[in-house]
Amino acid sequence: MRPFEGVRVLDLTHVFAGPFSTYQLAVLGADVIKIEPVDNPDMMRISGAVSELNEAEYGLAYQAQASGKRSIALNLREPEGRAIFHDLVETADVVVQNYTTACLVDLGLDYETLRARNPKLIYCSINGFGRTGPKANDPAYDVVIQAFSGVMASNGEPNSQPVRIGPPVIDYGTGAQAAFAISAALFGRERTGVGRYIDVAMSDAALMLMTMNIVTAVGSGIAPLAHGNHDPANAAYSAYDTADGMVMLGAYSKKQYSDLMRALGHASVAKEVTAGTQADLPGRREQDAILLTNTLLTKTADEWEKLLNAAHVPAARVRTVDEALDHPQFQSRTVLQDVDGLKGARPTAAFMFDQGGPKIDSPPPIFAADTKAILHELGVSDDRISELAVQKVIAV
Repeated sequence: MRPFEGVRVLDLTHVFAGPFSTYQLAVLGADVIKIEPVDNPDMMRISGAVSELNEAEYGLAYQAQASGKRSIALNLREPEGRAIFHDLVETADVVVQNYTTACLVDLGLDYETLRARNPKLIYCSINGFGRTGPKANDPAYDVVIQAFSGVMASNGEPNSQPVRIGPPVIDYGTGAQAAFAISAALFGRERTGVGRYIDVAMSDAALMLMTMNIVTAVGSGIAPLAHGNHDPANAAYSAYDTADGMVMLGAYSKKQYSDLMRALGHASVAKEVTAGTQADLPGRREQDAILLTNTLLTKTADEWEKLLNAAHVPAARVRTVDEALDHPQFQSRTVLQDVDGLKGARPTAAFMFDQGGPKIDSPPPIFAADTKAILHELGVSDDRISELAVQKVIAV
């Protein structure tokens, strides 16, 4: 049995952060019902690298965090649509949304209204800046939060303009924080019987993803600067060209640094490092960077990765995503799982259990695919479902 089997989650989110949070609950067994407007599906349904899928409202950007869910289309602007949602709330454990505050209150979808229907409800609100503070009502996407939070200014080469991180790491980091918060709230409810309100901000998640940088800035008064692929204090914690491609070295500790130099054939340098302290490494940075630059050009990145890992030195060839996915290491894990009817394995969760672990139960739902089944669960007749469809309260 997976941890969230028997837990029902109403997912009123779109794009990446919110849907990813509920996806993480779904792969652990939760019954996640994705609720979309009748006339305005999640915009990610029409986004992705395969145009045919976009045209079918089944884009890869949507698929990425939609597996294992069910789909219902409701017009929450209509009283009948809200009534259906309120009936669902009475059956639910969790509501997750990323609407604007004013919109939710106007539609009667705010926490206070829904808690009156279900006192044990856990209600998670996700938006760019949270529900408090001067920017609480300002719009945001991943790249905007990267700019606002200092992430962009921390990324790039020392003399370059700030550079956005390519993958939407803020969105997914926010989703992970939200899933963690919901899990904690569910655990707390088991002890107290009381639901709670959760306020998740993408901007806060960005700070959590930069915890060391933030503590450095606060503790020293100096904001860490971008340094690209070359650590400013450690020549062995940097990337270098090889005879074929690049290799990233991760020899951070003094012992790893010494082991690296020994593995590269520089025994005298290894002895110097061993005789010194960790605090001596920044002083060696420039001279050792030259040594590493010249040495690493003599073999390919794959050769260096194998040789250095055998010496227990952290190092890896810099790979593209497709190259990484082909590596047998990922094939040995459960992070990538096949999904019925879909091309290629999909990321599921970044951990494994000895039993009852993360698993994708079903492919991403077609828009409104489960509307009729979910309404049947609420006791709505087929005749009434047909009437609601004609009125555009629902889509089936």
